[in-house]
Amino acid sequence: MDSFTHIALGACLGEAFIGKKIGKKALIWGAIAQSVPDIDFVSSFWMDTPSYLLAHRGFTHSLFFCLLITPFFALIADRIHKPHNIRFSRWIIFFGVVILLHILIDAFNNYGVGWFEPFSHKRISINAIYVADPFFSIWSFVGCLALLWLKPRAALRKKCWAFGLSMSSFYLLYCLFNKSIIDRDTREILQSQKITHTRYLSTPAPLQNWLWYIVAGNDSGYYIGFRSLFDKKKEMHFEYFPRNDSFIQHINRNEELEHLIRFSQQFYTVEKWGDTLVLNDLRFGQMLGWQSPRAKFVFHYYLSQPGNNKLVVQRGRFEGWQLQTANSLLQRIRGD
Repeated sequence: MDSFTHIALGACLGEAFIGKKIGKKALIWGAIAQSVPDIDFVSSFWMDTPSYLLAHRGFTHSLFFCLLITPFFALIADRIHKPHNIRFSRWIIFFGVVILLHILIDAFNNYGVGWFEPFSHKRISINAIYVADPFFSIWSFVGCLALLWLKPRAALRKKCWAFGLSMSSFYLLYCLFNKSIIDRDTREILQSQKITHTRYLSTPAPLQNWLWYIVAGNDSGYYIGFRSLFDKKKEMHFEYFPRNDSFIQHINRNEELEHLIRFSQQFYTVEKWGDTLVLNDLRFGQMLGWQSPRAKFVFHYYLSQPGNNKLVVQRGRFEGWQLQTANSLLQRIRGD
């Protein structure tokens, strides 16, 4: 999830665990602990882009990292706040839960999280919520603002953190429920339209959880379409995109390319844009794909111009957005 959401969730958790013991300082500890796995951003300063794509949400989002960093934070907080009446075991539980929830929540979107690093490079992606979903973030954000405003001993503080955490939790469950419906219907449609596939992916379109982006295919290519929870017909329009592995057979399969393919979890295609060879990671969707079925993909990496690949995950996410775009998204969400 985005950094602001992690900070707000962490603040609510801090109040829940130790707010009565150390007051509003608990909000700061919670925000810091919930943000610490994202310290991996510093690796972007010296790593090439493909290596950084794998490093981000890698080791610092692993269960092993959680085990290592939790006692470190507990020792620091325990020493800073002496004298106090907080058991060391409570510090451990507090920091452990907050950091663990960060790596759990991040697995709900499509980037992938290395829970088992450094022992396994398998990345976990539940693909149930968009990376920046205001309908998930708003509850903890409101709760956090209220906690900052209320006095430390105010009776309403418990209701504020409980509201923020419970509503966010309910929304996550709602997203999983939506995903189950989309997956059930889409698999039936794929079967009825005789689209064979060995890989399948469903993930929400931007900023909401009612319109979903679908990818199904194999080593030859992928069928891509969109389905809304409010679509009434049990049918979908799919655009086919060949994978075009032949385009990269003649170039050196260097470490950079191998990292990109590994990062994509095999959901990739290769295209030629003029004289430029481009690798698309299909998991991140298309630029306005719900209104332009042949639209370019959000994640596109210039294989022949690696110097132009900074912010590769972000650069196409909202390219071309305007008021008409928002209206077309709302219209597509409402159904066919």
